[in-house]
Amino acid sequence: MTSRVQALIDVRPSSGHTGAEIHGVDLREELDDATVAEIRSALLTWKVVFFRDQNLDHAQHVAFGRRFGRLTPAHPYESTPPEGFPEILPVDRRRYAEFVGKRKVTHDNGWHTDVTALVNPPAGSILRADVVPPYGGDTAWTNLVAAYQALPEPLRTLADSLRARHSFNLQVFDGSEYGKRIASNPLVAIHPVVRVHPETGERALFVSPSFTARENEIIGLSARQSHRVLELFYEQIARPEFTVRFRWNPGDIAFWDNRATAHLGPSDLGHLDFDRVLYRVTLEGDVPVGVDGAESELVAGQPFLGS
Repeated sequence: MTSRVQALIDVRPSSGHTGAEIHGVDLREELDDATVAEIRSALLTWKVVFFRDQNLDHAQHVAFGRRFGRLTPAHPYESTPPEGFPEILPVDRRRYAEFVGKRKVTHDNGWHTDVTALVNPPAGSILRADVVPPYGGDTAWTNLVAAYQALPEPLRTLADSLRARHSFNLQVFDGSEYGKRIASNPLVAIHPVVRVHPETGERALFVSPSFTARENEIIGLSARQSHRVLELFYEQIARPEFTVRFRWNPGDIAFWDNRATAHLGPSDLGHLDFDRVLYRVTLEGDVPVGVDGAESELVAGQPFLGS
């Protein structure tokens, strides 16, 4: 007779490839190791997991994040995190208007994987909603493993062999206070176009349109060739069947695996006066490894480490 272990959480998939809501857990409480392990398992399976109505404060947010790894400072270019919480990045459209000089809702509202200009991009991010608009402001995620697996075999073989340069695009922030911070401390890394996930062994199509946006980013290709190849991969990761879209409510949490996803910030609020305030903590990442076993290469900057 086989015994069955009672699941500690209720995992409800949100789409065919990507995302699941987790119920039956209160993140304000101290979680036991078994519950943490089940959350991690759901994250590795679905790439992003959502928790409704958690209403964490800063301290609880940090404590939850630390159950899954070392937390880094808020962001390589963040200068004013909440007092007493250097790990927390405010995602607040009012702040962006001040230091970017534009009506931006978030750092980046194009498809991207967080901070891949680092040689060790974050392993994961945990974002919680505080103030959300009555409509609009959704976030979408895409599954980079599913996108890779669905490529035709010749394109998978090509992708396996390529490496790409990742950096911040100064043109987006040119002349702003944020742009000056980037220019004074450039971050550049060369990553495999396909990275092998360190926990699952899965291959993920590791291209980030916001960080590999210029035409000479694929190593060894001409500018024109690089542009065309990247466009093929960008179209692939944005295919709707690999994505999930999340409608925020105050108190909600999204926790994503940054090694296997890209996400799309909202671009539908620029003409509206709604406030939108979220807070993010980030898990320290490892150096990506390609199919050939070669690690990413540091070009400029330093690894971004936690404590």
